Amino acid sequence: MAILKAFVSWSGGKDSSLACYRAMRNGIKIFCLVNMLSEQGDYSRSHGISSELIKAQAEAIGIPIVQRKTTWESYEEEFKKTLMELKKQGVEAGVFGDIDLQEHRDWVERICSETGIKAILPLWNEERERLLVDFINSGFKAIVCATNSSFLGSEWLGREIDFDFIKDLKALENIDLCGEKGEYHTFVYDGPIFKAPVRFFSGKWIQRDRNLFLEVKRC
Repeated sequence: MAILKAFVSWSGGKDSSLACYRAMRNGIKIFCLVNMLSEQGDYSRSHGISSELIKAQAEAIGIPIVQRKTTWESYEEEFKKTLMELKKQGVEAGVFGDIDLQEHRDWVERICSETGIKAILPLWNEERERLLVDFINSGFKAIVCATNSSFLGSEWLGREIDFDFIKDLKALENIDLCGEKGEYHTFVYDGPIFKAPVRFFSGKWIQRDRNLFLEVKRC
């Protein structure tokens, strides 16, 4: 039977990492990671992680990365263009880390349908704590690299995603454990899909509107 060849929509965070891992375990061949960048190309659109750090992740995983510069206005056009290029190279499917935001799923499935790509969502509708526990127990290592200050302050930046993290989040009100309302974003630096850990260091944090970003750089 032919092996399904897919890309992973890559943010550099926990959800795309776990989705990638589950897809690989299900026998899907990951052809590349796709990461959309700011128009200057210096950081990832979704999580604010530097483009160089995203490249370091791909190198540590051993899977090629495809990075494309885009504005929010041209995001869909650039994403579809990228998918069409991948389809010409034999890519048949895309793996996404969405959990239960229906509007995200609707967008993903529409874009994939319009480009003749099969959409795969390995985390869809799974219970939040179960996802985090699976992420940790699978051996992934990650830190919080960004927060929305309306939910979580700067003291959360740099925190490891571990069982204490889950416990402390559960003690708060109106917080989605997986950060699906934008409460926090993560940077994954090691785990079962990695051939070696990403070597990095953390610096200062900066604020853009309500969003707080930790400066994380590759060594």
